[in-house]
Amino acid sequence: MSYSVNVVKTFSRNCFIAARVNSEHAEQISDNLVHADLRGIASHGLTRIPIYVERILRGVVKAAPQMKVLTDKGPLKLVDGDNASGAVASCFANALAIRSAKEFGICLVTVRNSNHNGIAAAYTIEMARAGLLGICATNVSKSMAIAGSMVPVLGTNPISFSVPRKGHEPIVLDMASSVVARGKIVEAAKRGDPIPEGWALDSEGQPTTDSVAAEKGVILPFSGVKGSGMALMVDMFSGVLANSLFGALIPNLYSNFTDPQRIGHFFLAIDPHALEDGAAFEDRVETFVGMIKSAKRAAGVDEILLPGEPEMRLEARRRVEGITLPPNVIADLNETAKSLGVPPLDRTKP
Repeated sequence: MSYSVNVVKTFSRNCFIAARVNSEHAEQISDNLVHADLRGIASHGLTRIPIYVERILRGVVKAAPQMKVLTDKGPLKLVDGDNASGAVASCFANALAIRSAKEFGICLVTVRNSNHNGIAAAYTIEMARAGLLGICATNVSKSMAIAGSMVPVLGTNPISFSVPRKGHEPIVLDMASSVVARGKIVEAAKRGDPIPEGWALDSEGQPTTDSVAAEKGVILPFSGVKGSGMALMVDMFSGVLANSLFGALIPNLYSNFTDPQRIGHFFLAIDPHALEDGAAFEDRVETFVGMIKSAKRAAGVDEILLPGEPEMRLEARRRVEGITLPPNVIADLNETAKSLGVPPLDRTKP
């Protein structure tokens, strides 16, 4: 079933407001969730509403946080997220990074005491649209084996990079450190679908295509030591640097409703205009893009795409055609809505 962006965003916002989140913060959380579905990252989209709401209602995530800057040394800042929803703390930190990068030419903001912050691309795209190069990284609860192990010791710790382009959408790389985001395995398990080989190990350390067994086991890093090394370094730059929790210390998002996750985030914004004439940088970007686009294509390839380009095109199409949600996700969302006294997503009126 397909729904317009306005319909799903209104539904999401109403759910969080009913969970005692103020309208501004409800909008920030909903923007990130809808943005994920628009870009085809369904594992981080509206399907997360039930778990986000449950954690707020149980008091494991604060509905009304008081975020503050603990350290402010110009282009270097440390933010206390006060156990806010991850998107709320991240919007606060990202705005600081953008504003200060415009002033100082560069700004690093690290965040402690936060929660799962959705898709990192949402924040780096915002940096790029402000004319800045951006990096966003975050740690998450353990679900991935480090190369050589069969137990989860790392999160699938994602990182996103963005580069602004003159007259074009930005170049955006957004990737987990694992072969696949854990949310995709969770969604497959909900549907009872198998997963491809090479995604995960079961609880006995054996390769599996059973999504339920994979959910109880571990996800594998991409390219073995490269992916697990990336996850470790992302955690160093987000959790360890911010003096937040890290590695196996982070409580599980789906099963621990007692302890705050205390996740850490990392934001870096760079203004190319601070180094030299910004137009020169923009021209070099387009020269580089031209090199990539004009490279001799392999057999069967119609076009060479930049990082983020498929997602941007899908987003443009879905803003017109609507977002398609599978029946199991609609059922979960409407169950949450019913518990909150919120009008359901009407299957007959997309």
